[in-house]
Order: sequence, then structure tokens, then C-alpha cells
Amino acid sequence: MRILLWHVHGSWTTAFVQGPHTYLVPVTPDRGPDGLGRAVTFDWPDSVVELPPEELRETDVDLVVLQRPHELGLAEQWLGGRLPGRDVPAVYLEHNAPDGNVPDTRHPMAGQPGLPIVHVTHFNRLFWDCGPSPTAVVEHGIVDPGPLYTGDLERAAVVVNEPLRRGRTTGTDLLPRFAEAAPLDVFGMRTRGLAERLGVPEERCRSHELPQRELHRAMARRRVYVHPVRWTSLGLSLLEAMHLGMPVVALDTTEASAAVPEGAGVLSNRLDVLTDAVRGFLADPAYARHVGEQARTAALARYGLPRFLDDWERLIKEVAR
Repeated sequence: MRILLWHVHGSWTTAFVQGPHTYLVPVTPDRGPDGLGRAVTFDWPDSVVELPPEELRETDVDLVVLQRPHELGLAEQWLGGRLPGRDVPAVYLEHNAPDGNVPDTRHPMAGQPGLPIVHVTHFNRLFWDCGPSPTAVVEHGIVDPGPLYTGDLERAAVVVNEPLRRGRTTGTDLLPRFAEAAPLDVFGMRTRGLAERLGVPEERCRSHELPQRELHRAMARRRVYVHPVRWTSLGLSLLEAMHLGMPVVALDTTEASAAVPEGAGVLSNRLDVLTDAVRGFLADPAYARHVGEQARTAALARYGLPRFLDDWERLIKEVAR
């Protein structure tokens, strides 16, 4: 099949395009948000093909995967008047947990004819008000980076993009408390200057902006992964850390309890429990490795790439039919 989707979420798309189809990704001269084209920092197969908008008009498309509300009109324009859900099979993939007046947040595509809404967690489907629209859940899948964990650095890894802008949503205000328990290495876009803004010594909160190909090995050298996010769909970085074989410490919010079973890490909404767990992992490398092995086993079982691709294949065939 020929599947049209925009390059919106690099990690998710990297897993999705491992399937057996041809993936058409719009590209514009400025490579802006609506035309990023192929990823630069992720490894995508040759089946991902860049197409400028003017070529899409004459291109046969078997399925459209929409991910942002404005893409519905954009797709109709670029496909020469073919409306997703009416003239070409389509789904709307919702990456995020609802925002605003939760739990009464109405989904922007609720009631759109012929457009099923696909969520990445059961929590999201429960909390979004999708009205009469059919809904489905296809949980995340991860391209396995391998058991890279060494934990040789007595530091904690945190992965978050734009922590200063996103603030309490990503638990940025909690980082000083975690920095008391362990020196932190915060990986992600626009993390520069984080320690100064938080009033934490640089040594206790280092910022790193690494390309994706270097991130996993850098994370895996840290003794423990800390996930301080309050409100999220389900952070892929948490699942990636588990795949690496890292023990994880995370807030027990949204879908985290489904992702991290007992023995694979520590979940709590009490900061004293979480910071004590971080200290415990730093002090006992053998215990940290054991818990990390359990985390990897759990992540492979629930969020492995084969299950993810199989779930999408079933959904694609149903929608295309």
C-alpha cells in the first residue's frame, strides 16, 4: 500500500515505517513543519519516499494517516480535492493526552465522517471525548536499540524536550529535588541553560542536546532513568530506557503503571519514595542491573516492534477495506 503521512513525531514514525508498505512523506523547499521530508537523525528505510505537494495531486494513495487537525484540509488540497475519509481511506492518529478541560476535552476530529481516531494508549482513549467517532488503540512500538545498559556513571538520565517552556507538564520543577538525590544528565532539545534557570549547580544538572543516533548509548551509561513527567500520553523515552535495560523511576501518572510492572522500576506520586529509589539504584549497581533486566523483558513483551506492526496491519486492512 501507499500510505501518506507527515513527519511529525520522529520516534513514532521510525517504528511505523518499518512495516511492509511505501510511505509517502511530504517535503517542501523550506522543510518546514508541513514538509520535513525524511528524517535526518533517525534511521528510516528506503520505503519512505519524499514527495513535494505538487506531485501528490497525481499520486495514488491507499491510506492517509493524519496527526494534526489542519492536515485534513491540507491533504484535501494537496491530493487534488480528495478528502480523507470520503475519497481515500484515512485514520486520525492522536499522539497526545487531552489538554484543557479534562476530562471533558472534545477531540477536534470528533464526528468527522469516515475518520476513525486511533490512540496510542488506553488512557488517552478513555479521557478524550471523541463523540460518535469510532476509536481504536494501537499501543507504542519501539525499534529495539538493544541491551546497551552499562550504568557505569553514577548519574541519572532524564529525557525531555523543551523543559523550560513545558514546565510543570514535564515535571521540570521537580528536577531540583531529583538533583539532590543524584546528579542529573538531561537530554533533549532546548535544554541549554536549564541548571541556571532552576538554580541548581551545573554539575548536578547537565544539559545535553545529542543527535538520536548517540542518545541511546549515552542514556545507557547512566545508572538510572528518571521520568518526572506529570501529564503525558506515554513518553517514548521511558519505553526506550526500558528497552536499553535501565531501571526506571517515574511518576505514577497517566499510562505509566501499565508500562512499568512491578519489579521493572519504581512508580509513585510521592517524591520521597522516588528520590529514595534513585539513591538506592545509585548505591547498588547489581540491583540496578537486575531491575533493568526486568524492565527490558517487560518492554519487549508489551512494546516490541512485531506486536506494534501486527496491530497496525490489522487496523490498516480494516480501514482500507
